[in-house]
Amino acid sequence: MKGKKITILGAGISGLASAHWLEKAGYDVTILEQNSEPGGAMKTKFVDGFLVDFGPNSGLETTPKIKEIVNDVGLSNEMIYANEEGNIRYILKNDQLLPLPTSPGKFLSSKLFSTSAKIRLMKEPFIGKSEDGYNQSIAEFVERRLGKEFLDNAIDPFVSGVFAGDPSKLSVKSAFPKLYRLEEIYGGLIKGMFKGAKERKQRGEDSKQNAKMFSFKNGMQSFPNAIAKKFKGNIFYNCSIENITRNDSKISTEIFKDGKRGNITSDVLLSTIPAFKLSKLTDSIDPNLTSHLNDIFYPPVLVLFLGYDKNVINQKLDGFGFLIPSKEKKKFLGAIWSSTIFINRAPKDKAAFTIFVGGARNSDFTEEQVDSRIKEVLKEFHSVMGITSPPVLKEMKFWNKAIPQYNLGYIEHEKYFDKFEKENPGIFLSGNFRGGISVGDCIKSSFTNFEKIKEYLN
Repeated sequence: MKGKKITILGAGISGLASAHWLEKAGYDVTILEQNSEPGGAMKTKFVDGFLVDFGPNSGLETTPKIKEIVNDVGLSNEMIYANEEGNIRYILKNDQLLPLPTSPGKFLSSKLFSTSAKIRLMKEPFIGKSEDGYNQSIAEFVERRLGKEFLDNAIDPFVSGVFAGDPSKLSVKSAFPKLYRLEEIYGGLIKGMFKGAKERKQRGEDSKQNAKMFSFKNGMQSFPNAIAKKFKGNIFYNCSIENITRNDSKISTEIFKDGKRGNITSDVLLSTIPAFKLSKLTDSIDPNLTSHLNDIFYPPVLVLFLGYDKNVINQKLDGFGFLIPSKEKKKFLGAIWSSTIFINRAPKDKAAFTIFVGGARNSDFTEEQVDSRIKEVLKEFHSVMGITSPPVLKEMKFWNKAIPQYNLGYIEHEKYFDKFEKENPGIFLSGNFRGGISVGDCIKSSFTNFEKIKEYLN
């Protein structure tokens, strides 16, 4: 362990959490970051009493490893949980907000689904496994098991809200592995939910449906900021990574910083940067890896944060927000009621919302179209929410490449990443294009990174 050097590319939550476990175990870790601050997609800003998150607005506490890091970096007193009011999730149907049912009783009485759709869903335990295996989209999977109406009114908007994705393109095995596993292992979703709950309890994990939603008093960027403080002197910001080469058992990373070029030699290189950035560095090592990385699609997403006086809003703010099925033909994907979930997101007499625009449904959306699209979005949003006056605050961030899409065929990328690591010992690939896109997934992957690196070095 002593004398072993590890270089990590990227100071987002994936890279920093991995660094945390490695440093805790006594390894010498250096982190290289292109930006001037830590956090990656986690970006928080304070404006006129509003707290704005431009990346993840929250996380789900699906693994005890999250709390372990929070405790280790002294952030326990800053960690906050969502109000119970935020548990209600609405779906827009025919310009009306309808709650997504959360229990069998509420499902039976829900106006979101027709009687025939409810009867169709009850047939799910009697539907057999697919012969297609993993060669099916989440849309095909859900329609076969739960019916078209459930796909249109529940899964389609959910996929847009989580992945900014297209359910007809996302692979069920790669994008929703736990859902896929319920069918493969238990033969069905309903049977698997009950049996799978026992397994999660044994591992000390919660399902995403039951996990508590968390954030921090000063926003999500507090998390990577707190971890990064431990590495002061070992994180190099504003650092451009020019090339990666491998010589025997050592990996050399060529960097450009402060107008000077240099090399960092290490025993292990862990990349946690996005696939489209890593692909620019891998030709000299493996051109096939470059091809796989370039094939991963990242759609554009505009994050629009809006603040309003409460007295101009006629919709009761009693939920997480709402998602929009693609058949509703709106100009945005949905809206989070930010100050309902976490009350410190806005002054007392104000309300805050985060709206998402673009995604895989609008893959040709560009930054030049933002101003005109916002006008359309505000008109639709005001109509849905019964808002009678313009926002008092408007902040935005356009992510040209937002969330990696685990589309059909993604399994071939995953297999190649495994193959690459075996053929190039000492180089490890991570980030949210591998192992899941959520904050919880990234924390789980970070511990997997630690275990793989530890095994390699020992």
